[in-house]
Parts: sequence; C-alpha cells; structure tokens
Amino acid sequence: MTEALPLIIPDWPAPARVHAAVSTRVGGVSLPPYGSLNLGTHVGDVSAAVTQNRSLLWRGLQDIAACGEPQWLNQVHGVTVVEAAADPVQRHGFLPDADGVTTALAGIPCVVMTADCLPVLFCDRAGTRVATAHAGWRGLCAGVLEATLASFADVADVLCWLGPAIGPGAFEVGPEVRAAFVAHDAVAEAAFRPGLPGKFMADIYLLARLRLLAAGVAGVYGGDFCTVTDGERFFSYRREGRTGRMGSVVWLG
Repeated sequence: MTEALPLIIPDWPAPARVHAAVSTRVGGVSLPPYGSLNLGTHVGDVSAAVTQNRSLLWRGLQDIAACGEPQWLNQVHGVTVVEAAADPVQRHGFLPDADGVTTALAGIPCVVMTADCLPVLFCDRAGTRVATAHAGWRGLCAGVLEATLASFADVADVLCWLGPAIGPGAFEVGPEVRAAFVAHDAVAEAAFRPGLPGKFMADIYLLARLRLLAAGVAGVYGGDFCTVTDGERFFSYRREGRTGRMGSVVWLG
C-alpha cells in the first residue's frame, strides 16, 4: 500500500515496466453513502467530490510510478474494448462506451470501476501492452475477457490478475445466469452450486479463470477477495444498493 492513499497492489509476476493498483473505499472526501473514495460520476455523488477523489487516486498512482491522467470509460456491461487515447485532453473529455481499455503507450493508466463486478488486469510478459476489463456476469458471459485478449499479439504470453469482486459465498443468481454460462461451455457448471430454492451460488472468479484458460491464458492470479463481506475496504452494490465505485488501474512505466 502507498502511504498517501491505501491502494491494493496486485501480487502477480508482471514485468518491471507494468504498474498496477486498486483503490479501496478509504481515503477520499465523499460523504455517506459514498464514503469516502468514490470514483463513480454516475451514482449520484456530488461531482466536486468525485473530481477530488479522482485527483487523489491519480496522485496515489504517481507515488507508484510516473503517469498521466487515466483513461476512464462509460461502462455499459458490454464487450467493447478501446485503445486509450494518446492525447490527455481526449482522455479527460471523452468517455468511450466500453468495458475494456488497452494501451501500448507508457504513462497512460487504464482504469475500470467496480462495486461487485470483476475487474481484470492484463499485461504481456514482455511489458509491451497492458489492459483492464470490467466483467460483470453479463460481460463475462458475452466475452469481454476474450475481447480484451484480442488486443495482445500472443494470448499464451498474457498474465492476468483478478481484482476485488463479489465472492462465491455471496453471489446468488437465478437459473438463467447458470444456463447462459453452461450454454457457452458445459465446464462452467463447476462454478455453480445450489443455493436457496430456485437459486444458485456463483463463483465469478472461477468463471473468469475457466474462460481465460479456455482462451489460452495460463498465468492467472488474484481472485481472493469478496466485496460484499469486506465492507471496511470495498464498496458493494449488492450490499448497499446506493454506493460508490472502486478503480482498478494498470499502466506501463
């Protein structure tokens, strides 16, 4: 963690050029129910507070390694992946409708926001490209991870880190969610167990691992958080409904 801001630093064997961090809910200026480091502009928080929180995050990232302003997205639970804008003015003023962002340029933080959905960080072993993806169950099932992998030259050379998301003990879903994943690949059945009558408990981390493995990625790390049960560190839409968003960020130095 940095001294200036409590950031989670991924534990993965990324090359030295690759830098990554995940914000928690701690260290910002937003008032409840967005207390305190809310990065989402779309959740009803005071815009001035979100702007200040994003500046605090940017400062925290620069404590790790020099970087410019992050590339933010207007996330839509889809599979579109975009190249981060090289021009910092564009990164500030234009938010593409996308759920993944990638770059091969140094100093451009790629960020996705979550509050139960799964953030996935990507890099290649040579440290020439990074990416991050927002994988709620809809995007995960539709192929947002595979779409993000398509930006890399060699999928077998990619490393991934699974960030804070809803844990398998808290992710209750209906049979239609299980059916959608199993229809894509029967092996996904392993990620579901019976819950209350008519419901299943889903392991979004396992679902992501299975999709990445099927795509040819062997180096997958992380996946040991639960945003729902760890209320001190994480926002959780399922737990709170009206709440803030964390940011998962990766960039090249």
